[in-house]
Amino acid sequence: MEALRQDDPRRFGRFTVLARFDEGTSAVRYVARDIATGESALITAARPELAAVPVFSRRFQAEARTAERLAGGWVAPPLDTGDPAETPADGAEPLWTAAGYVPALPLAEAIGIAGPLPERALRILGAGIAEILSRVHAAGSVLQGLAPGTVLLAADGPRLTAFGPLGAAASAEARPGGQLSVRLGYLTPEQIEGKEVSAASDLFVLGLLLAYAATGTTPFTEGPAEEATRRIAEDEPELDAVPQELRELIASCLAKDPDQRPTAGTVAAGLALEGAAGLARGGWLPEPLAVAVADQEARVLALEVPEEDAAAEPGQADTPAASEDARPEAPRTLREPESARTAPEPEDARPLPAPPLEAPALRKPADAAASASASAGDGDIGEDRGTTRFLNTGPRPPQNDRPTTQLALPHELTAAAPAAHPVQPAAPLALPAAPVTPQPHSHTHGGPAPYPAAALPAGPADPAGPGQGPMVSLPLPPAPAPAPDPAASRRTLLTIAAAAVGGLIVGGGSVAALGSGDTARATDDKPAPKPRRTLPGQAPEPRWIYAHPASESSPLTTALWQDKLLVVTSESQASAVDLRTGKRLWQRADGAKGQAAPAAGADLVFVASPTEFLWLSPENGKVVHRVRYTEAFDDLPGLTVGRLAGSSGPVIWFTGSHTVTVKAPKPKKGKKKGKDKEVVEAYFFAYDIVQRKELWRTPVPAGRAPGTPAYRVVAERSADVLVRQDAASLTAAEVKKAKGKGSVRSFDQKTGKLLWTRQYGAASLEAATSGDEDGTLYAAVGQDLQAFEADTTKPLWRVEGSDGSWFGTPLIAGPLIHTTERSRLVGAVERESGRLVWRRSTEVPGTGPAPSLTLSGSGKTLIAADAIQVTAFSAADGERLWKFQDIGSAAPKGETVSASYRTLAFGETVVVQRDRSFYAFPVA
Repeated sequence: MEALRQDDPRRFGRFTVLARFDEGTSAVRYVARDIATGESALITAARPELAAVPVFSRRFQAEARTAERLAGGWVAPPLDTGDPAETPADGAEPLWTAAGYVPALPLAEAIGIAGPLPERALRILGAGIAEILSRVHAAGSVLQGLAPGTVLLAADGPRLTAFGPLGAAASAEARPGGQLSVRLGYLTPEQIEGKEVSAASDLFVLGLLLAYAATGTTPFTEGPAEEATRRIAEDEPELDAVPQELRELIASCLAKDPDQRPTAGTVAAGLALEGAAGLARGGWLPEPLAVAVADQEARVLALEVPEEDAAAEPGQADTPAASEDARPEAPRTLREPESARTAPEPEDARPLPAPPLEAPALRKPADAAASASASAGDGDIGEDRGTTRFLNTGPRPPQNDRPTTQLALPHELTAAAPAAHPVQPAAPLALPAAPVTPQPHSHTHGGPAPYPAAALPAGPADPAGPGQGPMVSLPLPPAPAPAPDPAASRRTLLTIAAAAVGGLIVGGGSVAALGSGDTARATDDKPAPKPRRTLPGQAPEPRWIYAHPASESSPLTTALWQDKLLVVTSESQASAVDLRTGKRLWQRADGAKGQAAPAAGADLVFVASPTEFLWLSPENGKVVHRVRYTEAFDDLPGLTVGRLAGSSGPVIWFTGSHTVTVKAPKPKKGKKKGKDKEVVEAYFFAYDIVQRKELWRTPVPAGRAPGTPAYRVVAERSADVLVRQDAASLTAAEVKKAKGKGSVRSFDQKTGKLLWTRQYGAASLEAATSGDEDGTLYAAVGQDLQAFEADTTKPLWRVEGSDGSWFGTPLIAGPLIHTTERSRLVGAVERESGRLVWRRSTEVPGTGPAPSLTLSGSGKTLIAADAIQVTAFSAADGERLWKFQDIGSAAPKGETVSASYRTLAFGETVVVQRDRSFYAFPVA
């Protein structure tokens, strides 16, 4: 961190710039503060000379969108981004993004301070990065954003700050004709051979990065720089200095053959089975680094906003050209906290060349400044001295992630082509081409639009200066791309023909749009072909993909009917999708705002609408029977039916309420009559949807306004059903009476009579609860999962959870109970004893509810779904089988899909839903 220079911007949107954090090839990072809220931020601002290149601008924005999709866990969530409307006088579009500031050190700087990391720190570092890579690969993408300067070490774990190849670039240069030349800092054997990169390429770079963190140098450093590419392609890595326990894993990442490298999930599990966050609890940084991180935080907290900036009107991006006359002659100094005087900065951790600083604590040693000056003259800024300069090499553009998981295709596509931001010097290497944004393509509601790819022709070889290596320039596209060809392969992404194995250019070229053909799309006129064989870790090819029409409201409920139909309800209608082909068969407006339920016998589909029960024909959706609530429950005028609490065979359970008027008592003589009261009466119902008749109802306490309590059946036994009420539907009086403890109610199966209400240990009002037919109840108690005798509340056994987490709703499966935790751990315990059979992480960082669990029809595959991804495990031993993510809209300004995944299983298929998208995956 250093003082601002004279030509540095002083404001980005609502943020006032306080100091330089560090500098890269394509961008400078600043520490800034929102004066109104006091929020500190790390601003990444593109270099003006590169921001003026359209292809750079598009790529910068594309990487910002990737960061937004990956936000959470080891990726700081974006706070704001530059608005194109804030275009300064010179016409250049402001390019910057703001993320929450986290006190942290770049990996290269940390190695300079404390030397190589110890084994535990290496495990946490590698597991954290592998968890991020796993999420990237699950979306069918390749990161290519790893380098010592893009990884930060914070007090609670690592952070990644680059989300595309430009962030890890060794150099980036604007060329004539709107071209952009970029070289990467790390290369892989397949890139040196001119082959396409894949997820396995990220794993090779991760191996290089871990070896660097373990030894302070890369495994291929020894020898002349001009032979570095040969050593990477042919020599075995030098790993003698790597801790023995990690040597085999890192060596496997550095395998020459991409197919021999492990997946990111395998690496994450091998380094930290409980996850990076779990292993990092209690601190993970060596003491010198922990002190340096705390010192940096103190410096940032001590930074003062200049009076002129504090009084300035926020909201405008202050560019150097626009405000140069208004700035002081000398750079502003930084207020130095006392702690800053006790921790000298190592020479190897110096930032990019800068003018002399006024603040003593931030002034560099003379030799470091001289070295930095020499570096500046050579054109290499912030070069990692512990890495190798790779010459005459270049990656090929990314393709779909074959060794990991299936790319979920976006449904609403636009013609804009995204791009990302490069960076200036580091260690020269070539950079892959920008990701392609899908082109518009009309498609039916039966499936998503194809995801086109582009072929980018190479320009003439560009001779570079000494040590730079040749580069290939690509012209910008002169016109929009042609419409996609639906017959082309979905798996084909970018291909670039290079005159030599040189640095590839990020950017355009004429675009040949390719569509989706390998994976069958659900349409209204043809079934999907049989799925293809998949690779380990790769999500299987969907049997079909169905996209709910954008012209209709989003789905509300889903249910399977006789393993033949997927019944979907929405605000506008109920519809049915053929489970064999993914083709939508019919839609019925009568079912609007309804709830789909299991089959009403073998020949009718049941839907509960807000005003009536409907029985629909499975062939065409025609209403065969209807029972209006005003007729079926004529003694309960104005009945409001709540959500379905559960079902068993032909019986459904639900709650309902209506309002009655209670007349005021007759007043005493000489007194005024009181006011009549409106009182809500609530009931719990059992209803046979085959015989179409009410079985019983029993009065229950009314819930929070508007009055219908929300129940969930947690267990069905031969004599009774056990029910929990959602805490959110409890009245304030009930919450107060409960004293923080949740309860379970038992209702007689035949009469509906309330048999008892009981509390279980310290299980809270919100605690996840489930039970079995044998009379055992399983409830989350604090961080643990406990088993109780349902009738006596006697504790039976307890399973300890992870620190700071809690259990979600367990899934009962024969002799096992499958568990799920907010810390993203999924496992299995024996029902009888509570013995832990296995426990694995989904490798999804961040917070939020615990994943929901679904078991395949055979019971062999366990599916965990949350807001980030779907993870498939072997139910027997917890082996991670595959992961899946729907990447949402690929449009530059497309809608961000934040809905959680839902899963439904039948036979050998699991249907994965995310908002409007449905994927039918084959499972064991």
